[in-house]
Parts: sequence; structure tokens; C-alpha cells
Amino acid sequence: MNKIEQSISELYEIDDLAAGNSMIHRRSALAKLAVTVLYIILVMSFHKYDLPGLVPMVFYPVILFQLSGIPVSLCFKKLRYVLPVVCAVGIVNPFLDRSPVLYLGGVPVTGGMISFLTLLLKGIFCLQASFLLISTTRIEEICAALRKIRVPSMLVTLLLLTYRYVTLMAQEVLVMTQAYSLRAPGQKGIHYSAWGSFLGQLLIRSRDRAQQLYSAMLLRGYRGEFPHAQRAAGGFPDMAYTLVWTAFLLFLRFVDLSTLAGGLLI
Repeated sequence: MNKIEQSISELYEIDDLAAGNSMIHRRSALAKLAVTVLYIILVMSFHKYDLPGLVPMVFYPVILFQLSGIPVSLCFKKLRYVLPVVCAVGIVNPFLDRSPVLYLGGVPVTGGMISFLTLLLKGIFCLQASFLLISTTRIEEICAALRKIRVPSMLVTLLLLTYRYVTLMAQEVLVMTQAYSLRAPGQKGIHYSAWGSFLGQLLIRSRDRAQQLYSAMLLRGYRGEFPHAQRAAGGFPDMAYTLVWTAFLLFLRFVDLSTLAGGLLI
């Protein structure tokens, strides 16, 4: 399986994950979206040197991975292309901030090292929370939840169509790549001299597919408001899910668990 086929397979795998039936999958998209947004806001609110305070926020993704039945390794596999970017965000901090903050066995730990680790954890936690949302909730349900909180219809429809169109474009690239390999047997990859025509053909094919898609939408009654997946209003379990997680996340954010644990051990 080449890289393009693997990418398409991974896109469909996300949809398969979202069709699960765990207790997390059964919660309403609105409840999961609200908790995810709150978690990301709280994670990003930590000070750049508050590494001990940030660490307990790992409880949220760990608990959800267990309850949803989604392996943690799968999350890091899906995010393998994004994680290096997260690591690069604060990689220069250790060189810019060399002031020692503490010493571990005589080895100085600088503020830049701590801020780098803090930024790294923030990025990983936010990516994990986003992955858990899309792997336990279908994109149509997420879009329906966005409309319930009055996100403009144009933005929601654009999000939904873009998500679906990524798979379509990957399939077009796969077809074109296979056609090129049949016409140039034994050649590894696409020769740089053909990159321009390859991208041009991809642009033309994408325009044609977009026109076909729009015509099909008009035939099905599209008049500016996409009929997103509708789901019954959340009942008591969804409300309890939101309230419990909200209380727990606020507790993790505003209670210094490292100091509390240290006081219990002394």
C-alpha cells in the first residue's frame, strides 16, 4: 500500500471510529464539543512556566481513551505529521531563556527548558482532545452542534464540505498517480518536470468534481442551508456528562494538585 492509499484508508478509519458505540460515542455532539472547547481553553490558559500545574490535565484524554476504547497509540499514529510542528513551536526557548529555575542533582534546569516542555504538553493535549472529538463523533453531528450554538451556516457547510472533499481529492491524486506510473514503469515517484502538468490536471479535475457536487446538491434541494445530521436534544446523561467534566476540569485547573499531593506526603 503506497502513502496515498494509506492516507485514504486512515481517513475512512476515522469515520469507522466515529461510528462506535461506547458510552462516549453515545453522548451528544454538543456536550462533547462544549467539553472539548473548555478543555482546550483551560489548557492554553496555563502560564508558560507552570509545568507542574499542567501535568494533571492529562487525566482528561487518558480517561476518554479508556472509556471510548480508542488506543492511545492510534492517536499518535494519526497525528505523526502534526506533532513535529508542535515540537518546533518552542524548540528555540532553551536557547533564548537560559536563566536557571531549579537544579536537579546539580544540573541546572532553565526557564527555556520548562517553557518548551509546557508548550509541548499544551500542543499534545489539545491535539489529543481534538482527535478524541472527531473519532467519537461524526462530522455531520459536529456540524449540527456548531449550528446549534449559532455558528454561521456558511462556515459550518464549508467545514463539512472541506472535510469530505479531502477524501475525494486524495482519491483523485491516487488515480492520477497510478495512471502516471503505468505510463512510466520503473520510475520512482513523479518526475519534477511533470509536477506542473500534474497539479494543473488536478486543479481541472477538482473543478469538474466540484461542479458535479454542486449540481447534485441543487437536485437534492440545497438552497444555502445544508441539512446537517439532526439528533434528539441531549437528555440527562448528556447534561451530567457536561457538568461532571466541567467541574472536574475546573478543579484540575484551579487546584494545585502537586502542592496538595506534596502536603499529604510530608
